[in-house]
Parts: sequence; structure tokens; C-alpha cells
Amino acid sequence: MPSGRPPGKIEGVTVSLYEQFGGEPTFRKLVDAFYAGVADDPLLRPMYPEEDLGPARDRLTKFLIQYWGGPTTYSDERGHPRLRIRHAPFTVDAEARDAWLKHMRVAVDSLGLEPELEQTLWDYLERAAYFMTNA
Repeated sequence: MPSGRPPGKIEGVTVSLYEQFGGEPTFRKLVDAFYAGVADDPLLRPMYPEEDLGPARDRLTKFLIQYWGGPTTYSDERGHPRLRIRHAPFTVDAEARDAWLKHMRVAVDSLGLEPELEQTLWDYLERAAYFMTNA
């Protein structure tokens, strides 16, 4: 994570948001903390049909890494994200959205990011949650 330098710059070189966030370890930590909450959530857990949440963790981690400027492994393996289509089989109403955001808020808070980076990440996650609402 950057410290004491203007966001996005290290010695005159532009740094991706992915790198500013701390790269893969940060996104893994975020997703692990998020799914720790989902695992015991009676509303959200049924939306993950796999017995093991590991594959869902892996997909979300790769998606976020790619979205923020890291390796394109998600698209290389799965094609275009098509988030709304992939989530269409599930009822994502306001209650589900809010539960998702509750667990994601705990996960974001666990990262200890600089305030500007935290707000950037949270703004995206909040927009995404509202975008995915389909009922």
C-alpha cells in the first residue's frame, strides 16, 4: 500500500489501482473476509449452490483483481464477466443486496486501507451491489 506518496505515483511512475491496493494479497484478504460472513448468512448462503465456497471465492478474487488492473485471469478462464447474466438465476432483492453490502463492509474495513483508497473501493462495491439488484 502506498504511504506518504501521492496516490497513483511512485517516483514519477503511474501505479495502477491494483498495485495501490496492495495487489493480489489485498483482494484475497477482502474476499476471504467477505465469504467468512456469507458462510453463516441464512439469506446469502443458499445463493452459492456449491458446498464449498472456495470456487466462489476464487472467481470473485480473480474478478476484482482484473477489474482493478491486475492480471486478466478471470476473463482468460471465464470470458466476459457478464455479471447481471451470471447472477440472473438468483433473486437479488434489496434485502439480499443489503446483506451482501453488510458483509462486504466488514471485509473492506478489515483491510486497513488509506481513506481515499477505501472510499474508491467502497464506492465501486456499493454501485455494483445496486446494479446487481434484480427484484
